[in-house]
Amino acid sequence: MHRCLPCGLLVSLLLSGCASSDNTPVLRSLDSFKGESACYDRQTEPYTAVVDTHLHYRPFDGRAIPFNEVNDYLSQTSVRFANVYGIGQMLPSDSLCSNYLKCPGTPVSPTTRNDFVNAANMLEYKPDDLHLTLSMTFTDLSDPEPTVALMTLYEKEYPGLFHWMGEVNLVKQAQFNNRHKPATAQNITQWAGFMAELRARDYPITIHSDIGNDASPTLYLPLMERALALYPHNKIVWAHMGLSYEQTDMKASEHIAILSRLLDQYPNLMIDISWRILEDYYFSKAANQPLYVAFLNRYAERILPGSDFVAFRGNNFKVYQQELEVTSRILQYLDDNAFRNIALGENYFKLLNLDYQAPMVCKR
Repeated sequence: MHRCLPCGLLVSLLLSGCASSDNTPVLRSLDSFKGESACYDRQTEPYTAVVDTHLHYRPFDGRAIPFNEVNDYLSQTSVRFANVYGIGQMLPSDSLCSNYLKCPGTPVSPTTRNDFVNAANMLEYKPDDLHLTLSMTFTDLSDPEPTVALMTLYEKEYPGLFHWMGEVNLVKQAQFNNRHKPATAQNITQWAGFMAELRARDYPITIHSDIGNDASPTLYLPLMERALALYPHNKIVWAHMGLSYEQTDMKASEHIAILSRLLDQYPNLMIDISWRILEDYYFSKAANQPLYVAFLNRYAERILPGSDFVAFRGNNFKVYQQELEVTSRILQYLDDNAFRNIALGENYFKLLNLDYQAPMVCKR
């Protein structure tokens, strides 16, 4: 019997994920994550994640890859679970700009537009072979007063469809030239209403909050610390480990110390390892890699994977495939427990109380 099959368990090759006769991995189906399934053979099955918790189905300018096409991208990879993010901060509808970085001065403003398109697409084109979680991305954290009313509107228009909030920006330096202003300490206090509503609904919130920049490594850290201190009972996901293109040379030991301290202090905090900046500037460095692997192994129940792919009309499957591979590359070095929790989705299933479970990793 193939080592991938536990004794006495009869499952199909499709559900097992074992390699086919030509050594091409057979990708697991969505149904294979319901109940007990064949163990996951890390020698023959992909190391890329089965869950993409940070996937933007909509771009900044509204000209997106069709919803069904993005779903098809996932079906061609290991991904069977994904968060359907819009992008809450959009360029003006009459703007000719598609990349805000190339259009300094053009505002990138919070809006509900992308979320409603995603919701309509979900109702019309919900796939059978993927589990998608729809997220509200409209919130302006520097002007939180309208948020609860808009959450009520979302629930009225699309009852039971949204189960997450974010990615929302606490501080995103990349958009400073496009009129983005970080939320202030006072603004964070004003989140109380919608954070209470998130707790009542048991929805996580993903927050983009830069730690700092190369000139001032912890400049903005107090903002995230304030949010965690004020809302310790919310399920908060910190996107990109707090890093950005404005901060590419922070010492790994210092970065890990910050994250470890906050994870230890706030049991509901989780860390999102999306965006290839982490691999390109941090994980891939020879001296850094063992430090980050040890960190991920230690906090194996607190980490979520994601590609941070944005469905700009100019992107395609090869781009998604590459982003998934690059952002998953660190996963191949994790121990079996961390791999199951992070790459195989167990953390995600528990966070959302989903009726799915990650397969056990085959013993070696």
